[in-house]
Amino acid sequence: MKTSVALIGFMGTGKTAVGRALAEKLGREFIELDPLIEKKAGKTIPEIFSGDGEIAFRELEIAVTKEAAGKEKAVIACGGGVVLNKINIDRLREGAVIVYLTASPQAILKRTVNDDEERPLLKVPDPARTIGELLEFRRPFYERAAEITVDTSPIDVASVVDEIINRLKEYEGFRL
Repeated sequence: MKTSVALIGFMGTGKTAVGRALAEKLGREFIELDPLIEKKAGKTIPEIFSGDGEIAFRELEIAVTKEAAGKEKAVIACGGGVVLNKINIDRLREGAVIVYLTASPQAILKRTVNDDEERPLLKVPDPARTIGELLEFRRPFYERAAEITVDTSPIDVASVVDEIINRLKEYEGFRL
């Protein structure tokens, strides 16, 4: 029986905001993987990317995903690239329903345009193009991992949370 919810999706789809609100509404622990990675590394994600590289970051991500996946009754907000390593999805799927949050490239750009300092993958001349390319590349990974999909583009956090809860109620093998 699954008791946790893991939120996956591209940057800017609302994993943190929705995750916090969902955890609060369900009375569950909220776990966000990126701050756990920073704590484990002793530096920020941009510092990990620039100093150690993406491979080192992904190794840390695997380690913290394993820890988080072992928790019960949690809402886990995963980093956008967590789906790139199948081991992460396999571990999460053991105890969590995987909810894929989607958003249009336009919504993502609008939500992320001002925080490129925190988003190393967007420190490029044409963030809109990069978002489009990364979305295209990652979409099959997200879709393969997803057990429930919710589009966050047109709706507010509270509505997304209600939608997820309604879908979880219908999900066999999950205990609210």
